[in-house]
Amino acid sequence: MPEEKSKETVKQLFIQFLEARKLRKTPERFAILEKIYTTTQHFDVESLHEAMIENGYRVSKATVYNTIDLLLEANLVRKHQFGGNLAQYERVYNTNHHHLICVKCGKVREVKDLDLMSTLNTRKFNKFTTSYYTLYVYGVCSRCNRKKTKDKNEKK
Repeated sequence: MPEEKSKETVKQLFIQFLEARKLRKTPERFAILEKIYTTTQHFDVESLHEAMIENGYRVSKATVYNTIDLLLEANLVRKHQFGGNLAQYERVYNTNHHHLICVKCGKVREVKDLDLMSTLNTRKFNKFTTSYYTLYVYGVCSRCNRKKTKDKNEKK
């Protein structure tokens, strides 16, 4: 139930954003918003476009790009550049977390560290009001570590 309430809140925020800028409230824009807020994974524009087509929406790639730009401006989607990978996006509303990025395979994992989040949420900066924060932690994932160990053992 909280998920449905979040989706409705996000939809209302997007409506307010579009109305304030005198932009059209098209079914395609809302379908893209719905698709984004039904996934918990990071996505790129290409995979989002493919998912829209697979779900029966006839939407151009340009419409997806333009809608992503609007959602970025409305602070409903956040853009990430994890290492050398393509730009990735994720929904923003009500999602504070950190990213662990493997420098070997490029896999991105989201984690919540409540102690760190509490510290960041209570941290005050002189003459600055924090809107949100993001933290990227780069390293090697357990899968790549196991593979490296296995490769070393096989060479012996």
